[in-house]
Amino acid sequence: MLGHRGARRHGGVARHGGAWWHRAAGYGLYIAVLTAGYYYNLTFVQLGLIDLGERRVGLPGATVSAAMGGLALTALAAALAMGWTMDRRGWGGNLRVKLRILLGVVLAQTLLTIAAPFVLSTGAFLAWVAVCSLSIGTGIPVTFSLMLDLIPNRHRGHVAATTAGLAFFAAALYPRQWRIEEFATTMTWAMVPAVGVFALLAFPPRGPVRDLVATLADGAARHGPGRFVRPPHLPSRAVFWGLVAVMFGVFFIDSLGFLRIIEAPTYILSSWQSPETGPRLFIAVTHVIGAAMAGVLYTAFDRRWLIVWILGLFAFTHLLYTSHLLVGPSGMDPPLVLPLFYVLAVSFYTTLNFALWPDLSTAEDVGLRTALGVGIAGWLASFLSTALALWSKSSDLSLLAHLRYVNALAIVLAVGVPVVLYLARVRRLATATRAPAPAHPLARPTTEVP
Repeated sequence: MLGHRGARRHGGVARHGGAWWHRAAGYGLYIAVLTAGYYYNLTFVQLGLIDLGERRVGLPGATVSAAMGGLALTALAAALAMGWTMDRRGWGGNLRVKLRILLGVVLAQTLLTIAAPFVLSTGAFLAWVAVCSLSIGTGIPVTFSLMLDLIPNRHRGHVAATTAGLAFFAAALYPRQWRIEEFATTMTWAMVPAVGVFALLAFPPRGPVRDLVATLADGAARHGPGRFVRPPHLPSRAVFWGLVAVMFGVFFIDSLGFLRIIEAPTYILSSWQSPETGPRLFIAVTHVIGAAMAGVLYTAFDRRWLIVWILGLFAFTHLLYTSHLLVGPSGMDPPLVLPLFYVLAVSFYTTLNFALWPDLSTAEDVGLRTALGVGIAGWLASFLSTALALWSKSSDLSLLAHLRYVNALAIVLAVGVPVVLYLARVRRLATATRAPAPAHPLARPTTEVP
């Protein structure tokens, strides 16, 4: 018997959430879409675009840096426009509209992926970047808001961890060479079938697929608002913008350090691009373990403590790399403990990024909130820091000097955020102490004598 025991049938779909496989399909759809999307942006866009501009087109690093900065700003503008439109038109809880928008986004990105290896001129490169940034920006609020439709509140931390772990597991193992041709081939094989799946879901024929979409479309109303917008968790605008600022710093520090670290053959050939499978598999499995840990922490604890963990991990990681550059033995491969802590930190903050913004939203404001959170704290931070890292490289700034600046930023955040959280708690306690105690209902009124 499908569905809940005793559930009534209506149009072939069980009420109270539909058949069990409908709900399982919702989980699978979210994980597949977010995993593929993050893998695409992490590998094909962030790494492949650099290879396309510098190696294939032959542009100097400064030009590619400017293009990456333009991509970040254009994608953010497109995300804000789409997020505002979603909220204004009430699309935050309308799964059918989201699926049709995503069909257009995936189709555009598939065509861009197929065309990328054939981009050989500066004009074609800049045009490709412009169209790519518009499609990615449009997809940001639509994709991240799917959590409201497809995932119940109690499972969001674990589902976000599964998504982050799978995306990084795949990125660590394949492709072996970070070249635009390999990225394009890998993504084309995945995206062409995805266009067909989205077309089927966006315009479902009569039968099981239409019943599935009808069940999933009720998810936003069934799941309710996010975890952090329910009493007593009602974050103010200051709290929201504080989280955006902190997560911006986390993403910025990550890309700023990582993109210079992987340029050093000593570090990249002993870890992420090792010719041996062992180190790459170690990194892939560590990503999964780190994401699973983050999912448990996100579900069990307040978001503030997870942020403190992330900042501490990043500060410690960059300190390890700097120390190894200064005093590490020459002629020997760096120990795997260096990428170990880096991988843990990345898995922690990516899991938080997937779950946090939907959990700070309702169906009425999820479009703009996810656009601001992911667009500013994730996308803009990553690609502005990518542009800055490319500029640092073209300016002949040494890796050690570069990492010293990254260390300074990481330590400021790692020390500053806990101090701010502590001072905010002291202020709340002081305010509660000064507040007058409520009068006892049996107390007699008194009259002051002048």
